Amino acid sequence: MKILVIEDEEAISEFIVLELQYEGYETTAAYDGRKGLELALAHDWDVILLDLMLPGLNGMEICRRLKNEKDTPIIMITAKDSVMDRVQGLDRGADDYITKPFAIEELLARIRVIIRREEKTSASSNRLTFKDLTLDVETRLLTKGDQVIELTTKEYELLYMFMNNIDRVLTREILLEHIWGYDAAVETNVVDVYVRHLRMKLDASDRDSYIHTLRGTGYVMRT
Repeated sequence: MKILVIEDEEAISEFIVLELQYEGYETTAAYDGRKGLELALAHDWDVILLDLMLPGLNGMEICRRLKNEKDTPIIMITAKDSVMDRVQGLDRGADDYITKPFAIEELLARIRVIIRREEKTSASSNRLTFKDLTLDVETRLLTKGDQVIELTTKEYELLYMFMNNIDRVLTREILLEHIWGYDAAVETNVVDVYVRHLRMKLDASDRDSYIHTLRGTGYVMRT
């Protein structure tokens, strides 16, 4: 297992690296944001431990850029522990959040949880299910019960985002960034148009909608 530690406080970074290596993890450290992002994108990691406040490039921006390119699990490590800081980190794609000071045993436990989850997800990553919907990721084939539903490329990408984030509210900005790209010259209302098209293919009625609207916020597939 390979872990990247992006932390500018060298004493903390060295302590984490030594503990992880003692546990048998192959560990690399970066002490500034730009070097950390470079390493994160250049190699495959099982987990990235990411400090929030970094020189060169902050942790939020690293998380956003990295999640545009990869699905590497990220645990944010920071001295900031306000609710809004945690929410912002998770909204940017972080998988977990731990505040300083922390016990190394807690960090190791969180890493083990993420690794177990990723191993379980990897075993069934070629297929996503929700209620009576099944989305085959390899063939991009959607079935609703015994019915095959044809999807356009954007409809598939939109549904994939929803089915991969069950019970997580996805804002229009998040959907726009992940599907159309951060620099795409389109308005956020294009998301509403494609959600409407997708609903027409999925739903028997508005009452039975798979995708729920949160006014002024975004959408969610809710169990």
